[in-house]
Amino acid sequence: MAPRAYWKGSLKLSLVSCPVALYPASTSAEKTRFHMINRETGNRLKQQMVDAETGDVVESDQKGRGYELRKGEYVEVEKEELEAVQIESNHTIDIDSFVPRDEIDKRYLNNPYYIVPDGKAAIDAFAVIRDAMKDQDRAALARIVLTNREHVIAIEPLGKGLLGTTLRYPYELRDEDAYFDDIKSPRISKDMIELASHILETKAAHFDPSKFKDEYENALKALVRRKASGKPLKTVEREEKADNVINLMDALKQSLKGKAATRRRAGAPASRRAPQRRAARKAHRSAARTRKAG
Repeated sequence: MAPRAYWKGSLKLSLVSCPVALYPASTSAEKTRFHMINRETGNRLKQQMVDAETGDVVESDQKGRGYELRKGEYVEVEKEELEAVQIESNHTIDIDSFVPRDEIDKRYLNNPYYIVPDGKAAIDAFAVIRDAMKDQDRAALARIVLTNREHVIAIEPLGKGLLGTTLRYPYELRDEDAYFDDIKSPRISKDMIELASHILETKAAHFDPSKFKDEYENALKALVRRKASGKPLKTVEREEKADNVINLMDALKQSLKGKAATRRRAGAPASRRAPQRRAARKAHRSAARTRKAG
């Protein structure tokens, strides 16, 4: 069964308008989740809202929204007042500009969506916009209204379709200087950099998310399966943490030796065959000299 579109509308570039549909590109449906239950009855628990001062349970018709002005002092905002400032969706993705794809700061990336043409009539216009961005290696910055909030969305080609990623606003990001300013700049020797570079080379690879393994999720699933089948649980002893390494240069050298040893072990079968080949060649030469002497 085809997934249901999260949003439908038009992708608009100047006078070109193309009907599109958005689908969430990520999902948490496969993650293992637990419910709170009553240990005695095995029944699921439900949450209730309780007044922080009186401890009384608050019914749904008594609940409201308040913004905290000062500690313990709130200004109440009515539902109708919130609705008055909400942005009504015009079901249009308005493209404002095109920027080089590598200029988009990854910290601003939020939620990803697949964007596809909505209907056969949209395919030509969709392909023109997609291929023009491919040709110039640019991403579109556009505005879209989702759940009554306007978002900036970055749109870029992805295979036959488009990938739209909502972006965070600057006020949602923390300033890196508050975290990085106290980092010292020690003098590092060239030898250390070269050793670290060698280690990097031994671990060089290509980005392949199929190799990502969520070990905790796998352990949770195994735990649930064993519990459900009544099997005893396996206890795993925790490994003791290694002491902190004091000498950085020694640590780099040991890391490099470890990689070299791994490579030698990987080539062990071939190396074991080498003495046999040398012995065979030596026997062949001896036989040849005997025939020549005869």
